[in-house]
Amino acid sequence: MAKKRLGIFGGTFDPPHVGHLILAAEARDQLALDCTIWVLTPDPPHKRGKRVTSIEHRLAMVDLAISGDEAFSLSYVDIDRPGPHYTVDTVKILKGEYPNHALIYLMGGDSLHDLPNWYKVDQFLSTLDGIGVMRRPGDDIDISELMTALPQLEEKLNFVTAPLLEISADQIRRRARQKRTYRYYVLPKIYEYICTQQIYQ
Repeated sequence: MAKKRLGIFGGTFDPPHVGHLILAAEARDQLALDCTIWVLTPDPPHKRGKRVTSIEHRLAMVDLAISGDEAFSLSYVDIDRPGPHYTVDTVKILKGEYPNHALIYLMGGDSLHDLPNWYKVDQFLSTLDGIGVMRRPGDDIDISELMTALPQLEEKLNFVTAPLLEISADQIRRRARQKRTYRYYVLPKIYEYICTQQIYQ
């Protein structure tokens, strides 16, 4: 019996926006994922020293974003343990929680470019069954150089194509602070939450 395929979609999600949802949905479709867990990172090592919205607000927004889609769920794997939260530790814990699943980690092209510099990257790759890279049109990734640095990556690498959406969480936060429009960059219920809670004011 074939293992179920579990997508792992991690991020700070500050806030989760329509680009996140489209990419996650395309990954599910193109990589034949049975389900995808969204892993909210409370304490990302690469964002140390930067202001990040409280975990309570980000949890509420991710919950709003994925509610109603049975193929998406929210994982507390990084929330229930102290930081900093390195991805290698996250996937090892998830491997223990889902021993009968094939684990497919989803990342962007920028993360793939930096992958050789990740903490304990060899252990990270050996824990996973696959990596789904959501590329933007025109991004510049030297695949041959990556394969030389990480030869075990070759058999696990899959690319996901998705519509080009020039939307970022940074952009949304900046627009909110500047009182510029961003309401269609997020789901209506998340826009309402941001406004009601005055998160990015």
